Order: sequence, then C-alpha cells, then structure tokens
Amino acid sequence: MSERAINFFPGPCTLPFECTEKLYAETLDYQNTGMSLWEISHRTPYFEDIHNAAIDLMHEVFEIPKDTHRVLMLGGGGTLQFAMAPMNVIKPGQFAEFVETGFWSIKAIEDAARVGDARVIASSKDDQYHHIPKGFAVNPDARYLWITTNNTIVGTEYHALPETGDVPIFADMSSDILTRRVDWSRIGMAFAGMTKNLGPAGMAVVIVRKDILEASRTDIPAYLQYKIHDEHNSLYNTPPMFCIAYMKLFLEWTRDQGGLDAMDKNADTRANMVYEVIDTYADYYQCPAAREDRSRTSVCFQLPTAELDKKFAADAKAAGMWGLAGHFMFGKCRASLYNGMPVENVACLVDFMHDFVKKNPA
Repeated sequence: MSERAINFFPGPCTLPFECTEKLYAETLDYQNTGMSLWEISHRTPYFEDIHNAAIDLMHEVFEIPKDTHRVLMLGGGGTLQFAMAPMNVIKPGQFAEFVETGFWSIKAIEDAARVGDARVIASSKDDQYHHIPKGFAVNPDARYLWITTNNTIVGTEYHALPETGDVPIFADMSSDILTRRVDWSRIGMAFAGMTKNLGPAGMAVVIVRKDILEASRTDIPAYLQYKIHDEHNSLYNTPPMFCIAYMKLFLEWTRDQGGLDAMDKNADTRANMVYEVIDTYADYYQCPAAREDRSRTSVCFQLPTAELDKKFAADAKAAGMWGLAGHFMFGKCRASLYNGMPVENVACLVDFMHDFVKKNPA
C-alpha cells in the first residue's frame, strides 16, 4: 500500500485507519457467511447486532441519558435536518428562533422559513460572521433556539451554550460532535452529519428529547416523522448500513482512546499548535475569527494575497498534505482538525507553515 496522505479535507475527512482497515476486512466475508456485510439483510441478527450496538455506543460515549433522549440514525445527511426538525416541531401558530453565524445556519434558516415561522434573533453578519453573537434574549414562547455549534467556513465555535431559559436548544453539531461534554438538560434536539467525527458521509445521527419526540407532528409524510423512525428503531426502511457499521467502529475507537476527555484534550492540542503559528506570524497568517470564538476543529486563515493562498494549498499537497484550500465558494485556507486527525500529522502542518513563511515572503 502507498504511504497514506495527511488529510485536512473538511468532510469527507480523515478517519481512524484502524476502523477503515477493520471494515475493509468485513466487507469481503462477514463472519464466514460467504457474503459481505452489505449483502446481508438488515433484518438479520448479523446487522441488527451492529445497529443496536451503534445506538448504545452513542449513548455511552457521548454520555446521552437514555431516560430523557433517543438516538435516531437517518438517511439524508445533516442537511435534511434543516427542514425535518421544523417540520416535526413547529405547529401552526408557533415559531422558532435562530442565531445566524454563517453559511450553514443560513441554510437552516431558509429551510425552516419554508415550513414555518423562523425568526433570526441574533446575527454576526455585519462582522462577516467572524464572532459568535452573545447577550441576546430568547422569547420564552419560542419552540426552540437553533444554533450551529461550529462554523466550518469562518472558523468560529460556541465554547458554551447560550442562555435560553426553558426554551430548548436545537444544535447542529455536525463538525464538532464528540469533542466535549454536553449538558443534555439544555438540548431538545442535536444532530450531526456523519462525515466529520462519526464516519463516512450518507447519514445523520439525530438526538431528540423524549418529550419533544412525543409531541412531534404526525401530519407530515411518514419518512419525515421522527416518531415513525423512533417506533421502528431507525429501521423504518433499509438503513445506510455502511455508515452505521463504520459509526459503530468509530465510537468503539473513540471510547478506547479515552472517550470525551481524550477527544476534548486532543482538540485543544491540535488547535493550539496551529493557532500558535498563526499568532507568531500574525501579519502573514491572518485569522479573522474573534480569538474567544476560535474553532478547535476548523482553523480558517488567509495569507497576504490570494495567490499565496493558492500556492500554500498546492505546495502543501505536493508535500503530502491534502485539503488545505478553503471552501470552494469562499477560498482562503483551512485546516480541518477532527477527532480522527493524529497530533503528529498536525505537527507536520506546523513545520510546513514555518517553512512556507521563510520561503515565500510577502
């Protein structure tokens, strides 16, 4: 096998090689059945054991209380939840509130407005989304407050949940899930697309508080009802089997690495390594995100010119480090530092950044 690349892509992204290797072996012949796991019915014990273990591990590793919250595994990725959540929860005459912090929150607001009353109560648009809004008041009659906990394109992150009183928080955790503990008493619904800290793209994990689930709407199409999926243990239809099998392995790996404590510590370590270089050469590597809101998983920066941005990404790729160009719509540079990223790979990036300054003066 050729030497593995150092992968800073934002999603699909780097995954623990141990998980990939194990799943590859199971792909050819699962438990001596003469079939790959992807050819076996999802109604057999072979897959049901994997499916149920993945749900149980999500509760265990992310410390989600079983008495208050349910875990659903749904096709459609994280983007489907922009519409599915308001369709289930906002009934006629009700409204939800939103904090606008960039590209993904805008998408969520637009979809919610298509199906109900979606109100933006705070925004950092005037600052090009370079900070997390604070000090806003949430209407106690709102069904929920929606936040995007990590903003991958601008590199900002919530380091504490906003105060909402009794209004539950609905959180898009797609890019920083499993990087820290969460106060689940504050969370009405949280979700994440698979493709950062859970496995390959193609599915979303949705965590719903039981009282919200029980009160959710039943007058929408069956596949879009949280209740339907919960009643069928996320097996209403043939599930994304590959995603679920990988998620089980990823969660086992996360647990065996030390769980949330280890993921939290490693997130700090990786981010601090890169931000230290950025701050050392602050006139060269410019990080527009407010210091107190800097993301630990999406380090966004730019060089003195757009030409240097492109050269940085190209030279890094030539050195074996892929995916350091910014979002395809916005450019600049970005290092995605998800849980599967080894610290030693970040050290390679840090050395490259030091050398690039010396070799490419502005």
